[in-house]
Amino acid sequence: MIVHRSPLPDVEIPDVSITAFAFERMHAHPERIAFVDGASGRTYTYAALFGAITLAANGFREAGIGTEDVVAIMAPNLPEYAIAFHGAVSAGGTVTSVNPTYGAEETAFQLDDAGAQLLVTVGPFLDTAVAAAAGTGVRRIYVIGDVPEGAPDHVAPFTELLDGPPLAPVAVDPEQVAALPYSSGTTGLPKGVMLTHRNLVANLAQIEHHLEMDDHEVMMAVLPFFHIYGMQILMNDGVRRGATQITMPRFDLVQYLELVQEHRATRLFVVPPMVLALARQPIVDDYDLSSVKSLFSGAAPLGPELAEEAHRRIGAPTAQGYGMTEMSPVSHACRFHDDKPGSIGILVANAEARVVDPESGEDLPTGVDGEIWCRGPMVMKGYLNRPDATADTIDADGWIHTGDIGHVNDDGFWYIVDRLKELIKYKGFQVPPAELEALLLTHPAVADCAVIGVADEEAGEIPKAFVALKPGSECTAAEIQEFVAGHVAHYKQVRIVEFVDAIPKSPSGKILRRMLRDA
Repeated sequence: MIVHRSPLPDVEIPDVSITAFAFERMHAHPERIAFVDGASGRTYTYAALFGAITLAANGFREAGIGTEDVVAIMAPNLPEYAIAFHGAVSAGGTVTSVNPTYGAEETAFQLDDAGAQLLVTVGPFLDTAVAAAAGTGVRRIYVIGDVPEGAPDHVAPFTELLDGPPLAPVAVDPEQVAALPYSSGTTGLPKGVMLTHRNLVANLAQIEHHLEMDDHEVMMAVLPFFHIYGMQILMNDGVRRGATQITMPRFDLVQYLELVQEHRATRLFVVPPMVLALARQPIVDDYDLSSVKSLFSGAAPLGPELAEEAHRRIGAPTAQGYGMTEMSPVSHACRFHDDKPGSIGILVANAEARVVDPESGEDLPTGVDGEIWCRGPMVMKGYLNRPDATADTIDADGWIHTGDIGHVNDDGFWYIVDRLKELIKYKGFQVPPAELEALLLTHPAVADCAVIGVADEEAGEIPKAFVALKPGSECTAAEIQEFVAGHVAHYKQVRIVEFVDAIPKSPSGKILRRMLRDA
């Protein structure tokens, strides 16, 4: 067995809650601004933020949330997201983070599967939230901001949670599940990823001296907090470092540039489509970005040429990292001073990795591509109610099989070159082919189908559907696309449809996607 270890020294992982760890240093800077709502300019100091979290924790307990009871949050990036998240986990609960662009069907699936009891959302998504919650275990919906007129009786303002009496703090077991984001893993439908307090704390500790930052950093927080990247590397790690975070509900290039300039942002955490815009859109030259010290890209591969292009345009180095929701999420990252375009960096502290031949299971030497396996304290507890899927992903020795193909060089820098897993990455978001295929098979004209990802410069990959129609049936590509669009979020929509006579499959019935990609 060839086991690669981080070149960085191990770090101590304290047995505390994610909230206690994230806010450990706030008493040194209570009046520093923690969050600024980019749209309105509304701010929270660290003292005000933590005070609101304490009240929210009391409110959640009064609302019946105890050990590992589930609170769902379906909201864009707002300062109140952190209050809802840390309030719920400080009450002993578990947060399942829901993509606010989901439709009612997708949201209902997650609420039901996670066993959510309460749901926190915002006014524009309330109709979807109410429709999705019907028939699930959700008994009350809280709205950040104004509650629209005519809302059902079980809908209340989020401020209701902040009105309760002060209660004694709850002791939280570090092995309790704190976060329950949903991921498709290496294959199949979305599954609840059980991340304990210890998992989340461990990963923040692992990256602390890996991603070196100064005091008084200003971070642009546009990467969604419902996604593990935004949740951990921005919301939680930003708080631990005492940074000021400028929240945006979605990426709009002009507004983003305006806020970077206005707030003198120092660190830009991005995904490759954002790097592409910053590197090539002419309007970037109209703004003063001289405050920016670095860009850090994750969630999808970033090519070395684009990284260099962005560096030249912005005047700040562009590094990237790698991880999975199942690893809380970071296992590898370039440090800001590393000059390794195209590399995902070195292993984070306390982490191990192997490169394994996916066919033979044998370990491979330096410089040879194979499947990357990882192990460390950041690896999830497992998939919720899916021991089979957990066993397929984490072996008996604790190695998580990432489904990604790559290698390590003699200097300890790692590279991703391909993917074993079926997952499509559209602008950093996961698009599980199995989910789209199951939906397409409900169309009355579809006999069989397969979905793959095809390369796209802006999005990284876009979903393409191969469709075999039933004998005698007629259907256009536009009709197929419209059907899918009526059931899934925007980023999951099929961008290309190709009609075929039959879908190639193995003797076991598995779709031969590589044949479709190579055709």
